[in-house]
Amino acid sequence: MTPIGIAQIVIYFGIVLAITKPVGLFMYRVFEGERTFLHTIFRPLERAIYKLGGVHEDVEQSWISYSASMISLSIFSFLFVYLLQRFQGYLPLNPMHFSTSQAPQSATPMTPDLAFNTAVSFLTNTNWQSYSPETTVSYFTQMAALAVQNFVSAAVGIAVAVAIIRGFARHTSKTIGNFWVDVTRCTVYILLPICVVATLLFVWQGSIQNFKPPVTVQTLEGPSQTIEQGPLASQEAIKMLGTNGGGYFNANSAHPYENPTPLSNLFQLILIFLLAAGLTYMFGKMVGDTRQGWAIFAAMAVMFLAGAFVCYWAEQRGNPMLANMGLENAYTGKQPGGNMEGKEVRFGNSMTALFATVTTDASCGAVVAMHDSFTPIGGLVPLFNIQTDEVIFGGVGAGLYSMLIYAVVAVFIGGLMVGRTPEYVGKKIEQKEVKMAILAILATSLCILGFTAISSVVPFAKNGYWNPPGPAIANTNNNAAHGFSEILYTYSSAAGNNGSAFAGINANTPWYNLSIGLDALVGRFLFIIPALAIAGSLAAKKLIPVTSGTLPTNGALYVVLLIGTVIIVGALTYFPALSLGPIVEHFQMLSGKVF
Repeated sequence: MTPIGIAQIVIYFGIVLAITKPVGLFMYRVFEGERTFLHTIFRPLERAIYKLGGVHEDVEQSWISYSASMISLSIFSFLFVYLLQRFQGYLPLNPMHFSTSQAPQSATPMTPDLAFNTAVSFLTNTNWQSYSPETTVSYFTQMAALAVQNFVSAAVGIAVAVAIIRGFARHTSKTIGNFWVDVTRCTVYILLPICVVATLLFVWQGSIQNFKPPVTVQTLEGPSQTIEQGPLASQEAIKMLGTNGGGYFNANSAHPYENPTPLSNLFQLILIFLLAAGLTYMFGKMVGDTRQGWAIFAAMAVMFLAGAFVCYWAEQRGNPMLANMGLENAYTGKQPGGNMEGKEVRFGNSMTALFATVTTDASCGAVVAMHDSFTPIGGLVPLFNIQTDEVIFGGVGAGLYSMLIYAVVAVFIGGLMVGRTPEYVGKKIEQKEVKMAILAILATSLCILGFTAISSVVPFAKNGYWNPPGPAIANTNNNAAHGFSEILYTYSSAAGNNGSAFAGINANTPWYNLSIGLDALVGRFLFIIPALAIAGSLAAKKLIPVTSGTLPTNGALYVVLLIGTVIIVGALTYFPALSLGPIVEHFQMLSGKVF
């Protein structure tokens, strides 16, 4: 690792740390219904939305009603996105004639299974894409379906996190807020204003924002090349802020239109952690003890920095098989310049490793490099980040409520250690809360490991057909350990609602489209519903006074306990699968074998 590379990671973390409190304080005021500097502009819009939707701002819901409202919006969102994709050939702003008889031969047809996968993916904030967007979806679909759903899914995640915080903060209450009010306030006061500013910044840096058809130009080498156009910058803003990650182009943030400059790259990284970090401070503020929020932030920060530096070390060291025969490299076993395969040369190993770590910490899914080309240990970091249930800052809202589920497990373990009933922020953690927490954790791991096992051995899954009519066609670009890692990463990414991929797998088959969609649904809703059940249960309880026997949950000891719980649960669950993938691949690389 180089001093400049280390400094880049440290400076980025310093920026995140500096903005956590002001962002969290602003979000606290928004969700508490207090007046902010934006109310003069957006309060009339908020009221108009309530009037049109028949929402009573001052009427709150139980956790069951809150969950039902969330599910009803999700069902509508799924149908809306699915139908727009299937009928995009009859809708405006489709200069490429996708999904029509005039569609170019290079276009990917929006089949029912692909439309299902995409609708579920954007509904669950996963944004997995089994297709190349520039050759599959029209401008109208990009804007009205995908970009809009980026706002909705992000707002739902934050609203759920706020409801769960209320469960910890309130006592003897039957309600945890109003879902429709929380989603509206999040969209109007937080997502929209920031995205307007971010869109203008991206356009300033060189991103496109137009409705022009693709342009065909002649390259310096002579052949012609088609350059896609469209409303990119506006989708880029919410893609990063909402930790969605679905790219306008297949190359995602490695494409010069999506990520034109080093400044735009830094701004994208800040947007990814902006709200997730702020939510930790908001949690502390709402429960009446900001140290509780900082403790969660500290646990997230330690795991983030550890992953970033391990990934950077592995990529900077590179493949020892490619080391020069000079004395220095022969002695150290380092690849000169590090591993640059599949990377954007503008950003180098340090910023690429940082981007990969941030996006897989935050369930964003955007990439500036192909994770499939990382070294085994470098690829292990983003894979394991996702398998922690995206608790390291995590997706907007999802990261905090996932971490709070682990906090319930951690205080349960801590309570056993000190020999008394576990408590957290003044609430007694009992059987119901622990059962719901374990259900959420086990559901995702079951889907990840179950679908990975099926896709690794069952013929129709391996070949990509329900009934193979011809020779077997491999769905992975590599065999053995690396091929297994590609499959494991796919289902980890879907269940973690991340959306990034090893980019070495052909996922546009009926089996993968359907199984990835089901995987994403479980990863989203079997985490949210148990979390809301925990919130409803805790909100109804009385506050318990702190005594000398209470396990402190706002200090360094608890931070270590929380980190240990996350890592140990992940290690116990996924270590056998990781051993068959990146870990064995690392030792094979050291012995001279690569895939």
